[in-house]
Amino acid sequence: MGKYLKYTKNFYFIFTVLFIGWMVFIDSNDIVSHFKLRAKLHELEKQKEFYQERKDKVNAEREELMSNYELLEKFARERYLMKRKTEDLYVIIEK
Repeated sequence: MGKYLKYTKNFYFIFTVLFIGWMVFIDSNDIVSHFKLRAKLHELEKQKEFYQERKDKVNAEREELMSNYELLEKFARERYLMKRKTEDLYVIIEK
């Protein structure tokens, strides 16, 4: 037991223990912050993947619409309620 007490009185040992304690628990870049930031990064990467897939899907739909005139006309009529000059448009809203 006396052998271990001799090392605890050493300046370098005390300084090293205090430094490690400071870096692990007190510093702004402590271990807990790193774990929280890593979890946030993982969540943001999942969101990025989701939005990338969504973007690819929208681009594919856009390409399909731009290549087919009938689909484009149907889309414009349904979505934006567009019509030809000689047509009348009636909107039926279901309750």
